[in-house]
Amino acid sequence: MRIVVQRCSRAEVRIDGIIAGQIRQGFVLLVGVTDTDTRTEADLLAKKIAQLRVFEDTAGKMNLALNDVGGAILSISQFTLYADCRKGNRPSFIRAARPETAEPLYDYFNTVLRDQYGLHVETGRFGADMKVDFVNDGPVTILLDTDEMK
Repeated sequence: MRIVVQRCSRAEVRIDGIIAGQIRQGFVLLVGVTDTDTRTEADLLAKKIAQLRVFEDTAGKMNLALNDVGGAILSISQFTLYADCRKGNRPSFIRAARPETAEPLYDYFNTVLRDQYGLHVETGRFGADMKVDFVNDGPVTILLDTDEMK
């Protein structure tokens, strides 16, 4: 799994012009699933994101986690994180998991964030054409890839 974590001061996702998910301070997560991912990868990333200390404490150091600041998550499925651009100019998405594999794992990941770590998680709709609007705070953007974390 690959996840782009972006610290934000606000975020929303719209589908057909209607707000499907909205948060204030927290993380926008762009979540990509590949064909070999399992719940093990989802568990690993959920734990890392829940404990990621990238919010400033009173001394101005990035020392606080999402729950410490009362933050929330806007989680967006993003198969294009597995784009392969090595050949030609049109990306190949062969490494992205098929929807019947990716959607249940994406849902499981969000459920773990909610149930195991007590985080408020908003989402878009898997496979929908979504418009994501947010203010990247910092900016702070971190790429997490389970292939590199194992």
